[in-house]
Amino acid sequence: MTTTPGTLFLARLTAVLQRREPVALEEEGARHAAVAVVVTREKDAAILFVKRREYPGDPWSGHIAFPGGHAEAGESAATTAAREAFEETGLALGQAGEPLGLLDDVYPRSVYLPKIIVTPVVFAVPTSTDVRPSEEIERAVWVHASEVFDPANRRPLVVDLPAGQREFESIHVAGLVIWGLTERILNQIATAIE
Repeated sequence: MTTTPGTLFLARLTAVLQRREPVALEEEGARHAAVAVVVTREKDAAILFVKRREYPGDPWSGHIAFPGGHAEAGESAATTAAREAFEETGLALGQAGEPLGLLDDVYPRSVYLPKIIVTPVVFAVPTSTDVRPSEEIERAVWVHASEVFDPANRRPLVVDLPAGQREFESIHVAGLVIWGLTERILNQIATAIE
């Protein structure tokens, strides 16, 4: 994807979300979760990422992610994503954000990870306001969409897994290494707005 000015990026993403039906996945025994893909309406749109704290036994420890977590009984994906974003960053998407739509569900591709289906929900906010990471978040950072989607920031990442090393696509930007489910969600966006 070529570098896209911020306002054009959000306009294109909004148009895509309005005209497509997201792919919803179901798998027996899988838990459901949702993440908030928060994008600013600024001229140079920015996206909110969090770095999870490292905890023993947590398969996503230290990863760069979108704010999010497990759904509670009867919750919509948008409600889950907004609740988790508030718990993790203090960003009140219920008041400050506008839900724009859903991306396709994603799930871990590794047998070493728990069975979970994640629904990405895109929200627009006016600006990249200050956020306050909770105790489970090491840091929260706004990164310009033009940097996130710059092909120069993509490169392979080799990860040590129990079965040996494996190579993944990744994005290296603003001191972050974005890979796994988060990279796959960003790749959905890049493909959709090409």
